Amino acid sequence: MSVAMPMNAKYRKTIIAGNWKMNLSPRDAREFIRELKPLAVQAKWCDIVLCVPYLQIPEAVRTARGSRIAIGAQNCHQETAGAYTGEISAPMLVEAGVKYVIVGHSERRRDFGETDSLVNRKVLSALKAGLRPIVCVGETLEMRDNDITLDVVRMQVKTALRGVTREELRRGTIAYEPGWAIGTGYTATAKQANEVSAVIRAALRTVYGAQGARGVSILYGGSMNTGNARDLLAQPDVDGGLIGGASMRTESFGKIIEAANQNVPQK
Repeated sequence: MSVAMPMNAKYRKTIIAGNWKMNLSPRDAREFIRELKPLAVQAKWCDIVLCVPYLQIPEAVRTARGSRIAIGAQNCHQETAGAYTGEISAPMLVEAGVKYVIVGHSERRRDFGETDSLVNRKVLSALKAGLRPIVCVGETLEMRDNDITLDVVRMQVKTALRGVTREELRRGTIAYEPGWAIGTGYTATAKQANEVSAVIRAALRTVYGAQGARGVSILYGGSMNTGNARDLLAQPDVDGGLIGGASMRTESFGKIIEAANQNVPQK
């Protein structure tokens, strides 16, 4: 029996993206993707992305070729070229076969001092090069305790997308990742994740209109795992996940992909 296409599938994609951070090796990437390929074939309702360390990109791109797995990077520089020792530009990533890039991850904001303004410059650079940016926004624990989460997230979204056209927005994805839930084992409840995701979509609506806003996939990126994925992905404004630890094991990552496929038709 065929399954009807979900309402939101007319407008936006469900995306399950893994973020390996500074983990695994090129050999690990090759073995992981080979194991993941059969699972990816069954992913009818979602796109699969693996954001790997720079050194793993060539091997990951080669191994994923011909599959439904897209390869992403975890960062890019805001300039296209120049005297920036140790940095990688968006055009370099495109030439290497990368399709997506994470921009403004909470760890880069926290550990490397990335500001909303810098995130905006990186978003514009990524779009100009032809990449699909996954733009991360979210609050710290102190911000949540002070009840300013929604104001902070609205500002982050609008600043990160300053100068982005409606046409360019179609290639963008937003990831809501509460800083207090990154690498801590804590997770926002499904209700909390959907509340903030709905505010993100409302912020997009004020700038790009209803049609522009409904076409943007919003991911949850705060310790999604096999135990909470189904509930999080069932929320109407949560269109996927940016997965950390659970994305480095094919068994757990595959179960999250399976949960996405089971949940999406019911939205």
